[in-house]
Amino acid sequence: MTFAFEAEGLVKRFGKTTALAGIDLGGRQGSVLGVLGPNGAGKTTAVRILATLLRPDEGRAAVGGLDVVRQAAKVRRMIGLTGQYASVDEDLTGMENLVLIGQLLDLRRSEARARATELLDDFGLAEAANRTAKTYSGGMRRRLDLAASLVGRPDVLYLDEPTTGLDPVKRDDVWMIIRSLVADGVTVLLTTQYLEEADALADDISVIDHGKVIANGSPAELKRVVGGQTVLARPADPARLGDAAAVLASVAGRPADSPTRGVVAVPVDGDATFTEIVRRLADAGIVVTELSLRLPSLDEVFFTLTGRHTIEEAA
Repeated sequence: MTFAFEAEGLVKRFGKTTALAGIDLGGRQGSVLGVLGPNGAGKTTAVRILATLLRPDEGRAAVGGLDVVRQAAKVRRMIGLTGQYASVDEDLTGMENLVLIGQLLDLRRSEARARATELLDDFGLAEAANRTAKTYSGGMRRRLDLAASLVGRPDVLYLDEPTTGLDPVKRDDVWMIIRSLVADGVTVLLTTQYLEEADALADDISVIDHGKVIANGSPAELKRVVGGQTVLARPADPARLGDAAAVLASVAGRPADSPTRGVVAVPVDGDATFTEIVRRLADAGIVVTELSLRLPSLDEVFFTLTGRHTIEEAA
């Protein structure tokens, strides 16, 4: 398997605190590796090592086969980095921010301006190109920050919680941009505290807790950690919630519960059970507005692995 970036046995200590305790990570070419974990788990420390901003105390890391310590200057030519908070200069315009970065990357001014114009258009910022960044909304600043990380056309892009603080609409905009980059062959390392973000974007996921990788796999593979599937039903008449729960429990042979208001759910062993539940609900005259068979959520996976329900709660 060819990895665009990889880390083996990374250890990093800050005084008596061990931020990384020997983690292994690998991002396949043209894919998204999602790195999940609570605050303090070591996600940002790992990113900073892979981005040549920190030296590991033990272990090795490479990007495109280049060692991040011994060949740091060459690695920097291959990568882009967007942190948790927009790092643009608020007193410069959107155009000036991107042109400045282009010139720092040794582009001629005409080349830097052409690249900036291209990115501002791609990120929907062309009309605001000559406005100072301090007049931008939070979502616009985040898009400008992402554009800045792409001026040098990186092969590998590190996104450290890129949608923190964005509303759902702006978050969706960032997701579209990430999908477009991956379609163009960019490899992305995405750290996030939003489980639905990892589910929507990641081809592979590594879960980090207390400086260690505690699970690796695709979203579907990690969901199999919990095992089984779940049937959810929402009766059209809330008064029949108990009747629906009784049907689900009878067919599945185990108690049903109510994970959210107006919904009953029960673990099942397969599709045949779901089909029988559909028939039994109809026989009982219970009309439902929602009926689904689903795999466990990443939240349930996280709880199984760490004993905590969500990354946000863990943080």
